[in-house]
Amino acid sequence: MLPIKKIGVFTSGGDSPGMNAAIRAIVRTAISNDLEVVGILNGYDGMINGDFKKLETTDVSNIIQRGGTILKTARSDEFRTKEGRQKAFLALKKENIDAVIAIGGDGTFTGACIFEEEFGFPMIGLPGTIDNDLYGSDFTIGFDTAINTVVEAVDKIRDTATSHDRLFIIEVMGRDAGFIALHSGIACGAEDILIPETKTYYNSLLQKLKHDWRRNKKTGIIIVAEGDDSGGAFEVAKHIENNFPEFKTRVTILGHIQRGGSPSCNDRVLASKLGYEAVIALLKGKRGMMVGIANNKTAFTLFSKAIKHHQFINKGLLEMARVLSN
Repeated sequence: MLPIKKIGVFTSGGDSPGMNAAIRAIVRTAISNDLEVVGILNGYDGMINGDFKKLETTDVSNIIQRGGTILKTARSDEFRTKEGRQKAFLALKKENIDAVIAIGGDGTFTGACIFEEEFGFPMIGLPGTIDNDLYGSDFTIGFDTAINTVVEAVDKIRDTATSHDRLFIIEVMGRDAGFIALHSGIACGAEDILIPETKTYYNSLLQKLKHDWRRNKKTGIIIVAEGDDSGGAFEVAKHIENNFPEFKTRVTILGHIQRGGSPSCNDRVLASKLGYEAVIALLKGKRGMMVGIANNKTAFTLFSKAIKHHQFINKGLLEMARVLSN
């Protein structure tokens, strides 16, 4: 393998708080090791179109506290084609880029895995997604900020719920994974948490609500992940209203507020560490891997393994949440 002199970095898929902190760490670590750094704008589309920008230390000043991504992000249909990937490869070679660091989630790493297999181009990935569902890292960049955003919002909603004796059903992100719902639900003291990983039994939910009603508990919070088999917050509210009209229900969809905002301290530290480790890994000849943190240690997981497996929900936490909500 030829020595690496110039690396590219891009963000892809959904944005997550801490991506900028990772970019900053990559740029400054690379420059301190006498490497050139190029920012690839707009994800894989920018790679295809040669949308490159040289990055210096000053370009990443004052971004560690900013949410989103200065490199922009997008999903690319063209990169899914062999022709699109060929264009991307030629654009990278024309720019004399020797390796690329990809910050994103499952879709990003799937593209990186195929690209490296086809062209033998060195790539390293960083887990950047609020869903925390990537295999190979205990936490992903953006997850901690997202759950803190949910907790802050739910705490405010609970004030209104208590003042008006209302039952709020709050939908959070999590199309395929319930990590946001589970962790924020525990932190908020939710009365119930509905996630994609477990089947929703309405009878159990209604029995709990009846039990609460008998104790004169007329207010509460139910957290629903958007991908739960119940059909989402509005369906849950409808079912409760049809079977238990005594409860005054309200629905709140938190939506994309969960992706934005200044990254938390934990996300800034995590992103900085992973960005640093990604550059060092490339210099040591590693490729085709995602850099993560497992058991407080740097861990490397092959793209092929990271995209075939998913991090599992701790069912014990779910049971604990149910016990504590009684």
